[in-house]
Order: sequence, then structure tokens, then C-alpha cells
Amino acid sequence: MDIREMVEAKARAAKEAARALALCSTKLKNDALSQMARGLEEKGAMILEANRADLDRARSQGYPRAFLDRLTLTEARIEEMAAGLRQVAGLPDPVGKTVEVWRRPNGMEIARVRVPLGVVGFIYESRPNVTADAAGLCLKAGNAVILRGGSEALDSNSMIATVLAKSVEKAGLTPDAIQFIDTPDRAAVLALLSLDRYVDLIIPRGGEEFTRLVAERATVPVLKHDKGLCHVFVDEDADLAMAVEIAVNAKVQRPSVCNAMETLLVHRAVAARFLPALAPRLLEAGVEIRGCPATRALIPECRPATDQDWDTEYLDLILAVKVVDSFEAAVAHIGAHGSGLAEAIVTSHYRRARRFAQEVDAACVLVNASTRLVDGSQFGMGAEMGISTSKLHARGPVGAEELTTTKFVVLGDGQVRE
Repeated sequence: MDIREMVEAKARAAKEAARALALCSTKLKNDALSQMARGLEEKGAMILEANRADLDRARSQGYPRAFLDRLTLTEARIEEMAAGLRQVAGLPDPVGKTVEVWRRPNGMEIARVRVPLGVVGFIYESRPNVTADAAGLCLKAGNAVILRGGSEALDSNSMIATVLAKSVEKAGLTPDAIQFIDTPDRAAVLALLSLDRYVDLIIPRGGEEFTRLVAERATVPVLKHDKGLCHVFVDEDADLAMAVEIAVNAKVQRPSVCNAMETLLVHRAVAARFLPALAPRLLEAGVEIRGCPATRALIPECRPATDQDWDTEYLDLILAVKVVDSFEAAVAHIGAHGSGLAEAIVTSHYRRARRFAQEVDAACVLVNASTRLVDGSQFGMGAEMGISTSKLHARGPVGAEELTTTKFVVLGDGQVRE
């Protein structure tokens, strides 16, 4: 069996499993999710052993610190994966939910009802913890999933997927609901992208170049998790103590992920007070600051920023800082350089906060809060498949409800079209 035949066989099995999952009760799905969480905890040592093999291989190949952080699993991260599955189990079941219902003058009743998508292909890089998030969310929404992680995490992802599939089977569901493509060959990705007969949606989660490749080659609809070039704008009416805490959290708390701040914009009216207060906190955390001339005048340790810095997703302890003359200049900068994932303003000015929310085009806009909060679990969604920067059919954190579509159910008593 060649690679395409192998991937197609998995897709066919997933399609059959999806038909069965669509009819499963909420209780059965929740029991499976709970069993999946227990499976991760019981097999934690085996998962960590597989992860160590991936890490050893990545270190020998010279991968950078930020990449290794995304690849690393710990006992705490496995517990977080299990907790996420239990949170998903506790969420309302989106399948069968009536979105709206209305009656026509002829007595015909029309309802719009949520139903599973079917088979979701999830292609992702370097973060093995999202294997559990994807499998859990798809199962909750009644979908089968085909997982294809990056080659750098092959051992970790393979072990996690195996544990999850066996757990699903133990709960009484078909293990074919969780498919894993266990070859690093790129031909497997290209094959998956063309299986529109079996696969209903592709979700790529990785770098900009990778996401673009998927979007260009897929014949299956694609929901993109694009790069996260996130900004925090400190307005002239900001609470500066609050702004310091938000900026430090947005950059330092976990710099290797897509919702970390990459560029800080500061209104000129408060720059002389704010930047000298912020800089020691960032430098103490090991952040390299790259700034415009006005920033460099206020932070001696700052390196000059280049035009490229305003368009770079560092995923590391590097921050670009720019002093802007106005609210309008900040919004214009975000419009020119943002990726549309998450943007934040710190301000006590109500009208400016409202304007920011209205004028900034992003999946998530925050007022007086860190961009790091843009996350499915933080939003009460249990977990996420990613943060969609697409505008169709879902945008922002993709949870169980975003993994459904709708169908019309029409109830009549003999109506015909005149």
C-alpha cells in the first residue's frame, strides 16, 4: 500500500465512523471523553518517554528554544490535556441544538439545527498537546478526526493518538473515530488535502508558509490558523500600572505561542512615563527590545528596529516597540501589520475603547486584558482546535460548536409549491 492508498483508507474509515458518531448520545460521547482523560493520565509515563525521544532528536538537529518549548510535554501539561478533555465533556452538546425556528404563512415550520461536519482533517506542527484537544473537540461535536502532526513530534503524537483511540474503544465507540497518519512523508499531507470525497474540513495549524501551502493545494475547504502577530496599544488614557502588567504577561508568560504579543505600541503622550517603568521588567525576563528612535531614546538597552520587525512573529523573547502619535496611528499600524488573530488596547477612555473594538479587524479584540487570554480554555470552551483567522465559517478560538454546521428541518402537513 503506497502513501496515498494508506491515507485514503484512513479517510474511508473515518467517514464510516463519522456516520456512527453523528447518532451517538451526549452521554456516550461524554463517557468517551472522560475515558480519554483517564487514558492520558494512566499512560503518562509512556507519553513522556515518547516525547523525550522527539526532544532528543530536535535538540540534535539544532531547533531553537521556542520550538523546543512548544514540543515539550511535562506531567503538568499532560494533566492540562486531561483536564481539557474533562472540560469539553462538561460543555453543552452542540449537536441537535435548534439555532432558530419559524413558521411560514402556509403553516410550514422551519428549524435550523446544528449537526456535525463529518470528518475533520487536522494538520499541525510541533505541539503534541493539541492532539488531545483536537480529538476531544471533534468527538464532542460528533466528528471523526484525521490527525497529521509534524515529523518533529511523531513519537509523541503517535503515542497520544493510540492512547486516545483505545480509550474511545473502551467507552464503546469505534476507535476509527480517531485516525493518525504516522508517516513524516509530505506526500501524506498532499494526499489528505485532495480527499474531498471523504474529508469535510481541513484545519492547518502552523507557520505562515505551511498554512499557505495547505490553502493553495487543498480541494477540501480550509479553516486557517494563521500566524499570530499580536499588538498591545497603550493609549494616552491608560492606567500605566495596569499596562505594565498586561504587557509583561502578553510577552513573557509564554512567548512561543501565537497569542503572545509581538509588537507594543505606545502613545507618545505617555511614552516617557510608561517605557522606563516597563523596560526593567522586560529586561529582567530576558526580553530583547527592538524599538523605533523614540523608544531607543527612552530605553538605552533597546536595539534599533527595522521595517522587517513590524511584520515578524518572533515566537520568542523579542519585542518590537513603537511610539505612535495618536490612536488613529496605532489602529493604522495594526491594520498594516497585524495578522488578524488578537489585538489589545489598554485605556480608561470609554469611547476610544469602543472605537478600537469597532475599527480593528481581528478575530479577537481585547480591552484592558492580555492577548494571552485568547484561548479556547480561557474562553470557557474547554479547549480549541486553534484560533481561526479565516472569516468563513468560524473565526477566533475553534471549539466544539465551531466544528458543527447547520441543516434545515422542515415540518409540513401536505404543503406543495404553487
